[in-house]
Amino acid sequence: MGWKIARNLAASIALAGIGSSPAMADPDRPAICALVEKASADALLNVPFRIIDGRIYVDVRVNGDGPYRFAVDTGASGMGRADASLVAKLKPPISGAAETSDAVASARVDTVRLASVALGGLVRRDLEVMTRDYSGKMAPEAAFAGILGRAFFADGLLVIDYPKQRLSFTPGAGLAPGAPGVLGYERAFRVPVTIGGVVAQGNLDTGANVAFVLPRPLFDQVGGGAIEAAGDGKLTNTTVKTGSAKLHGPFRIGAATLSDMTVRISDSYPELLVGAHALQHFALLIDQRSSSVALCPAKDR
Repeated sequence: MGWKIARNLAASIALAGIGSSPAMADPDRPAICALVEKASADALLNVPFRIIDGRIYVDVRVNGDGPYRFAVDTGASGMGRADASLVAKLKPPISGAAETSDAVASARVDTVRLASVALGGLVRRDLEVMTRDYSGKMAPEAAFAGILGRAFFADGLLVIDYPKQRLSFTPGAGLAPGAPGVLGYERAFRVPVTIGGVVAQGNLDTGANVAFVLPRPLFDQVGGGAIEAAGDGKLTNTTVKTGSAKLHGPFRIGAATLSDMTVRISDSYPELLVGAHALQHFALLIDQRSSSVALCPAKDR
């Protein structure tokens, strides 16, 4: 959660390739893709979403009011977040304080208690969420009233079908650990990512508007190359300097393969980040009950 590239005139050329469509190396469709359709058919929740700069936005009702625009962010822990604008409107009670981390810096923030948060037929009640001004510095089209975090979908199978722009959730289906294309994790949602012949742990983060962010040592390990100046990476609590480069890869994540990707490189960011501009070529399946994820390529790729 929280990664955002700050665009400016000097960085615009370096950032121009971030949304380009990469080449898929494997045209075969893995067996795991059958579960995407099954989950959609059996879903407790099946709603459309919008994509803005790679991020996922859905319509949510809070305390019976709304709808409000929320982001779905797999990089956000807990049930979610309430933007300062939503708190100012609904005036929920301040319930305490919490610490938030963006992997580089931490900050103390207030928490508020929401009576209910409803996305389609999925309703969560009596939620304590962190609040701060998340979207005040965003462009109007990207601003949101809140965030749905990982725990909001913890007791079922979440399917984020980027090509169809549909989000579904069902407690009746799940990922089988060890099945072809299924990746287990110990810390959400860090899974093995192979870049060329190098294997690293990558954090799958739908809230990050980048394709990949590589720590400088990992970039050098996978072959490195020329790095161009790029905009700052804006995290939740701080900013980090980044560079930009093109890597052939290929990048392999379970059954998914991407090649010729524009990546960000940082001396400060501590881990490999797999962001929305990489994930948006697939259907992403997350089953927190079995600590498993999978990626299904689109049919036309």
